[in-house]
Amino acid sequence: MPEGDTVWQTARRLHTALAGKVLSRSDLRVPKFATADLTGRAVLDVTPRGKHLLTRIEGGLTLHSHLRMDGSWKVYANDERWRGGPAHQIRAILGTVDRTAVGYRLPVLELIRTVDESRAVGHLGPDLLGPDWDPDRALTNLLSDPARPLGEALLDQRNLAGIGNVYKSELCFLLRVTPWLPVGALPEELAARLPGLAKKLLEANRDRPIRNTTGHRHHDLFVYGRAPRPCLRCRTPVRAADQGDGSRERPTYWCPACQSGPAPAPGVGRTSRPSPGTPRPTQGRTAN
Repeated sequence: MPEGDTVWQTARRLHTALAGKVLSRSDLRVPKFATADLTGRAVLDVTPRGKHLLTRIEGGLTLHSHLRMDGSWKVYANDERWRGGPAHQIRAILGTVDRTAVGYRLPVLELIRTVDESRAVGHLGPDLLGPDWDPDRALTNLLSDPARPLGEALLDQRNLAGIGNVYKSELCFLLRVTPWLPVGALPEELAARLPGLAKKLLEANRDRPIRNTTGHRHHDLFVYGRAPRPCLRCRTPVRAADQGDGSRERPTYWCPACQSGPAPAPGVGRTSRPSPGTPRPTQGRTAN
């Protein structure tokens, strides 16, 4: 699933292509909104909210979309061939005189009144890349359930918005604790650092074509997707295991030597087989 920095990049591309321009083509290919016609209306702005995209349109309307695992928005010149996937995967087309935005495999696509945006995104915690960012409130949200594993708390968008599997794993590595450590057991000084560190990582990567958390030229990530290769810090093999509430388990990566706290026993999880969805360096950066 794309993370907050990738969604921010997508919003910027869409805003650059559409904002301030009148739609000459509109096609929403979901049953509930198939008859909606937005042609003749100007696009006011495209705003990211956590992992959500809000395309605000003249007349008090907002096109709300979410990429989840496989969705993407592509922007094409009007004489350019579309390359985002087969036609049956297209869910939205927004065209102007010189650009066309095409939404592929969008699992969430709805047309709502702009005044009702809170219905779609009001549950979200402070946005790491948004104007509502509030580190104190984010930390209070994270600590509200002390027994919850840190990795699960970081992924809960109601606590703070924008963190996905990559940043969850990388943040825990940088704090030297495992993603299974209960939030309440996080030392006070580390808890105080957490919101600022998360914001720093996302801000550093929102303008980069390839995500990097290490600061090193030849190694983009410390642990995510690296099992069973050696840890960049201590050379111990990185481990991987699923983490979640049972219904939404997701791959988690950590170094058993550098990170303290509870973790699955050796041999449990994903270390004995390739991790499905292990990212290429450009994962999450393909939504043009």
